[in-house]
Amino acid sequence: MLELKGITKKFDGKTILDKINLTVSDGQILTIVGPSGAGKTTLLRCISGLASVDGGSFMLDGVAFDPATNRDNDAVIGVVFQDFQLFPNLTVLQNVTLAPTMVLKKSAAEAEQEARQLLKQLNLEGKADLFPYELSGGQKQRVAIVRALAMHPKLLCYDEPTSALDPDLRREVEQIILDLKQEGMTQIVVTHDMPFAESIADQMLRVEPKA
Repeated sequence: MLELKGITKKFDGKTILDKINLTVSDGQILTIVGPSGAGKTTLLRCISGLASVDGGSFMLDGVAFDPATNRDNDAVIGVVFQDFQLFPNLTVLQNVTLAPTMVLKKSAAEAEQEARQLLKQLNLEGKADLFPYELSGGQKQRVAIVRALAMHPKLLCYDEPTSALDPDLRREVEQIILDLKQEGMTQIVVTHDMPFAESIADQMLRVEPKA
């Protein structure tokens, strides 16, 4: 379970997040919705440790936790970025196995075996040796999810996972997220797509821009 207590974030003296309190139970899906500029992605960046907070605290499974300084954060909180952030010079398989071998110290053989299983699970068989430029947007999205899952995170975060996808691919991503829920994955999804948010959410947090 992830708890946020009084999380506050400021930029140039302007308060973007003002004392956010939130609890995400294990295996649940939280969607964060709101207009552009309201702080959705900022909150996700704070949760994932990509940005530090100016006030408040985090608890993970009842223990104080600072995402910004936790050295094993990739194995605790995975992130699927809006622009995927795949390495263009690496194949799909290399993108997926890089962090498990470097951070988790898995052998190349073990990392590859698990990567291929995950690629199969997300209908990416036959794509392991392709480079990102050879993939569709939906395929890149699934590779980004596989790469995050390969680190065995306790929590998986998504930043606008359907923003560049057509309706069919949107439904595909929706199903992937719901399937991961069935496997017990706790997930946080930032989105401007209200129907998508409502279809996957166990709970929804609406953020509004500060005056």
